[in-house]
Amino acid sequence: MQDPTFFPRGNGLTLQAVADLVGGTLGADRDASRLVTGIAALGEAGPDDLTFFDAPRYAADLAETRAGCVVVAQKHVSLVPAGIPSVIAKNAATAFATAGRALFPMAAAPTSPSGIDGISARAEIHPSAEIEDGATIEAFAVVGPRVRIGRGTLVAAGAVVGADCRIGRDCRIGAGVTATNALLGNRVILHPGVRIGQDGFGYTAGATGLSKSVQIGRVIIQDDVEIGANSTIDRGAIRDTVIGEGTKIDNQVQIGHNVRIGRHCAIVAQVGISGSTTVGDRVMIGGQTGVTGHVTIGDGAQIAAVSSVNGDVPPGARWGGTPARPVREWFREVTYLHEQALKGRSQRSGDE
Repeated sequence: MQDPTFFPRGNGLTLQAVADLVGGTLGADRDASRLVTGIAALGEAGPDDLTFFDAPRYAADLAETRAGCVVVAQKHVSLVPAGIPSVIAKNAATAFATAGRALFPMAAAPTSPSGIDGISARAEIHPSAEIEDGATIEAFAVVGPRVRIGRGTLVAAGAVVGADCRIGRDCRIGAGVTATNALLGNRVILHPGVRIGQDGFGYTAGATGLSKSVQIGRVIIQDDVEIGANSTIDRGAIRDTVIGEGTKIDNQVQIGHNVRIGRHCAIVAQVGISGSTTVGDRVMIGGQTGVTGHVTIGDGAQIAAVSSVNGDVPPGARWGGTPARPVREWFREVTYLHEQALKGRSQRSGDE
């Protein structure tokens, strides 16, 4: 039996159209009318595929590629084999991503698993909910009282939208998502299994044990935010949890109550951000990093993967390690410890 193709090829793009789309120019082998219909890695691309090259370590793959076109930066044009067309772009990876979205638009955001449009008769929708024309609500989705959902939004099978939530236009609420106590802007994507608006981890210790603190805040998710599968965002305790415009959050990220994340941040898988932390705009946090509560990470800061942040990070800083500190300082310490370990090993060998 033939394997299924989940994202079938469309009509494709001419190389001139690719160049125009990404703001690039055609290379020496100008074949403006040549058509590409797919995307692939350098070593796997065929004559109908677009690929890209942005790192010299893949030069051997580039030399052997059979791609229909390679997107490449000007500094790497000389490495493209003769006879292979190229599109020269300022940033090859970004340009390739742009072209990929045009070639496979259905892969850019979750689509209806059932393939339906409109409201399924098997959805559970409260009579007081307001749903604009053009929204899709799939079977077994639950939409609570006084919810408002904008046109073009998909609420996939098994998703739950709690009472009084607001969901903007052209959003994608994936299968099995739960969203409660939340206000979502436009073009928000919640991948399957995301949990939004549950109460945070708040307890006070007393003579008789732990006493639960109520959490009465909301989650506010601004326009163009994307949140990966099985990530969780707790509602605020006595103020709101906020995710800023354009921020992208990977799979399996935990964001605690009262956290405020700025605009256009990138937060990679398995990051945990404790309550009442403030993250500025354009911050990047590497995977498996832990951030303690009540700290501030300044605008433009970058945190290396597998770090532990337990204090404020200045704007524009690059920190890493456990505990996190400036990257140069961290590297010096790691190098020093490595050198000391080698010396100790050498001395032990000499004693023997």
